[in-house]
Amino acid sequence: MPVKNSIFILVFSLLAIAGCTQNQNQPVEKTQQSMNFKQLTPEETRVIVHKGTEAPFTGKYDNFSENGTYVCKRCGAPLYRSSDKFDARCGWPAFDDEIKGAVKRIPDADGMRTEIECAKCGAHLGHVFLGEELTPKDTRHCVNSLSLEFIPAAAAVKSAATDTAIFAGGCFWGVEYYMKKIKGVVSTEVGYTGGKKDHPTYKEVCAGNTGHYEAIEVVFNPGQTSYEEVAKMFFETHDPTEWNHQGPDWGEQYRSAVFYRDEAQKEIAQKLIARLKANGFKVVTEVIPAKTFWKAEDYHQDYYDHKGTAPYCHGYVKRF
Repeated sequence: MPVKNSIFILVFSLLAIAGCTQNQNQPVEKTQQSMNFKQLTPEETRVIVHKGTEAPFTGKYDNFSENGTYVCKRCGAPLYRSSDKFDARCGWPAFDDEIKGAVKRIPDADGMRTEIECAKCGAHLGHVFLGEELTPKDTRHCVNSLSLEFIPAAAAVKSAATDTAIFAGGCFWGVEYYMKKIKGVVSTEVGYTGGKKDHPTYKEVCAGNTGHYEAIEVVFNPGQTSYEEVAKMFFETHDPTEWNHQGPDWGEQYRSAVFYRDEAQKEIAQKLIARLKANGFKVVTEVIPAKTFWKAEDYHQDYYDHKGTAPYCHGYVKRF
């Protein structure tokens, strides 16, 4: 074969391989970006993302025996039950069983051990060992505490009975004032979300270079109210036709937005906006996937309750 043709075929083959590799990676990247991961500290990132190991006998769950469920630190997926935890005296939390389908086993890069990952998000957990005869199940999941979050049994029951909504509609003091009046709302917390700055401060958000919105996280009991009713209160206590201000308050942090946590919330928000537009309102409210919610400083929480006055930039207007 002529040299010129050989070079052409070689180059074409390399390009094809590169293209296939790129296409294979795209769905993974999209999936990773679309999952609502918790913010990790540098040390958690070293263990969970880069498959590191915490020092033995230093983890918070090594010598720990409360009743509840251990979930993935990164994505929150349930992984282990406290009833399957035992004292292996190895320096790390040990479990002889996992919640069905929650843990994935893969050959470790060292060619000898078996690594375990969160089946939902791929977070590194540790390693699994068989044949040690430490429990009747003859299995030991050796897990880094940094890879886990513990949910007490009582909190798990409460969590199952509540849902969460996140909104931004101008000064979060006023939004919270009205949300707290809804029967069935369990708790509220004001903060910042939607931007690019980790752990933002009020001063930084007001400066207008973080991209964050002043927002509120509303925890409610679905047995007493619904996401739709909570969302209606949101649309009726701020002006959804104003882009970056409410009343006398101006700034990008005052934009109107619904941060949906699942497709059901997204559909409800879009349905309500469509109804408002059909009634002649030129709604500018954004409908955005929920991102990390950063709690605001303590003096912003329940502001009007402490001050004993009513909002100056929000008021109830029936729109539905």
